[in-house]
Amino acid sequence: MTSDIPVKIRPEIAALPPYKQGRQAGADAFKLSSNENPFDPLPGVIETVRSQTALNRYPDATASRLRERLAARFGVTPDEVHIGAGSVSILAQLLLAAAGPGDEVVYAWRSFEAYPGLAAVAGAKSVLVPITDDGRHDLQAMADAVTGRTRAVIVCSPNNPTGPIVTQAEFDAFVERVPADVLVILDEAYAEFVTDADAVDGEEVLASGRHPNVVVLRTFSKAYGLAGLRVGYAVGHSRILDAARSTAIPLSVTAQAEVAALASLDAEAELIERVASIAVRRDQLVAALREQGWRVPDAQGNFVWLSTGAETLAAAQAFEEGGVIVRPFAGDGIRISVGEAEAVDRVLEIAASVVSGLPEGHSGRGISGGLA
Repeated sequence: MTSDIPVKIRPEIAALPPYKQGRQAGADAFKLSSNENPFDPLPGVIETVRSQTALNRYPDATASRLRERLAARFGVTPDEVHIGAGSVSILAQLLLAAAGPGDEVVYAWRSFEAYPGLAAVAGAKSVLVPITDDGRHDLQAMADAVTGRTRAVIVCSPNNPTGPIVTQAEFDAFVERVPADVLVILDEAYAEFVTDADAVDGEEVLASGRHPNVVVLRTFSKAYGLAGLRVGYAVGHSRILDAARSTAIPLSVTAQAEVAALASLDAEAELIERVASIAVRRDQLVAALREQGWRVPDAQGNFVWLSTGAETLAAAQAFEEGGVIVRPFAGDGIRISVGEAEAVDRVLEIAASVVSGLPEGHSGRGISGGLA
């Protein structure tokens, strides 16, 4: 319906719900709805940001210092690195560059909730390939879904919101099946939290040089704790990234974001220790939830997934009443970020009462002590 809009709007945009972030939490509640890093920024990072006081000046339009730093890390040229206001903004730029009316974008579902909207804004048709019962990408089905109209395929590893990774072997076999002129976007927003040695590694994919149609997306929002500054990056073929740069809003990455990312790379050893502690906390949470009787997919991001199905909104309400704000996806499940250590006990206390109320045979219930 567009009758209540005072100007002419594209019907597919008028019908598109705006992106909704995870709910904010009150002072007495834990906000576990947005996959944020629970640690405060390092003092050195804060001081570096505070030093950028020339707010009357535009930032470096290409974030050249950060591009050079990341290029050295990935063994590529600076032109093969693109910086954006979060990796999702670069994803939007890539889809605008690659796909338009009549074209198709293939991705797993359920996956990152921004994908459908970004494809619609580009004017393209979404081709949603169902994830498996254990929350994983079905890459064979995704490859089968590629047609002559496909312009981009998105692979999210670890998958947000369900948590499992795509393995390196699976990804390699998948890319071999995708036509070389179709853009493959490997969304690795949670790569730093991965502990599974078999997981796909975008850096390894790029280093092989076999698939110039692959672009890797990463971000400083999650592991590096810079969600409030919005800075992410893409690494890939320079001409593909030039196309993305052509669709970008100029000067969208602030000087504060660039220097914070550089300072975070300087302090990376300490930050990665924090990431490791979150990964341990995540694994402990998964194990405890399974012991309660939950059927929890393998978690490799900084979140866990509960398949609450039709009971999702009621379950989310139970968590909220218990002082924990989670991210519900109506009809599917609940994503719970791994937050402060003291939040884990609260999550488990509420989760125990929720799972006990699920009917026998419910998709969210498993055998105590395991996924199955």
